[in-house]
This record gives sequence, C-alpha cells and structure tokens, in this order.
Amino acid sequence: MSEPSLVPMERIERAILVLRGHRVMLDADLAALYQVETKALVRAVTRNIERFPADFMFRLSADEFENLRRQFGTSSSWGGRRHLPYAFTEQGVAMLSSVLGSARAVQVNITIVRAFVRLRQMLQTNAELAKKLAALEQKYDAQFRVVFDAIRELMAPPGTPKTRIGFRGEDR
Repeated sequence: MSEPSLVPMERIERAILVLRGHRVMLDADLAALYQVETKALVRAVTRNIERFPADFMFRLSADEFENLRRQFGTSSSWGGRRHLPYAFTEQGVAMLSSVLGSARAVQVNITIVRAFVRLRQMLQTNAELAKKLAALEQKYDAQFRVVFDAIRELMAPPGTPKTRIGFRGEDR
C-alpha cells in the first residue's frame, strides 16, 4: 500500500509535455507543485547551473513558447512571463530537489518521478502490443486485414475534431 502523495498523479501527468522529442515539465508548473515562485525556482537553478547540463534542462525558443501559449490560450500582454521558460527532463526534475532542499520538494519529486516511470511503462506496453499485432498480421492471411486495421485504429490516440471558428455566411 502506498502512502498518499502531496500532489495528485493526474495533475503531474497533465503537466508533462513533449518538446524536442523529450518528455519535460516547465518551470512554472514545477514551481506551482513545489509551492514556490517561478523566479525563486529559476534563481536556485541558475545559482547551481553546473548541475543542469543540456540533457537535464533547456530554455524554450521564442517559437516554442509562442506555440505553447496558443495551445493553452494564455495571456499575451501585461502580466505573464517576461522571460522564456525552462523545460526540465526527468533527470532535471530529479536534480531540482537537491537544489531546492525543502522537504516538500523531495516528496513532490518522488511523485513526479513515479509519474514519468508510469508514462514510460504505458508507452512501452503500447509498443509491445503493436509488435504482437504485427506478428499476428504476418501469420494470418489477408482476410483478417480488416480486423487488424480496426484494432490499429482503436490503438491510435484520439484526434481532436477540427471545428471551424468564426462567421459562416450563406452557402452560395
């Protein structure tokens, strides 16, 4: 039986993004989980920058940040960020607890690392299922192709339907 965590696992999983081919968490999301200001987290990281090589942490480009802002619908003027955010990989998140040094940081980090591990296991399970399906497809003839295609379609992540936004005039 596991002890209750300070932060729900689902909240952490929602904060994990894929950027530049890595699963990462942004500095503002981590600061909220640790219950510190984002600038305090960034200040602690910059004071210990030697602990954060490029594979532990990177700064988002202006284009990446703009795309994220559009995706999540955050504000674009007064208020908000004045600097590009940092993205921390799983190793960078693990290093953060030693930099921050609070008991909460240690406990939250344990939950975050478990979320990364759980995500990795889910992706691995899906990959193994796809391999088994491919092996079965090779084993049986074309009459089952429709069944295999339907199963593959069910395994695919759900797409978001494109809805038109704005005024639509009369059809001509």
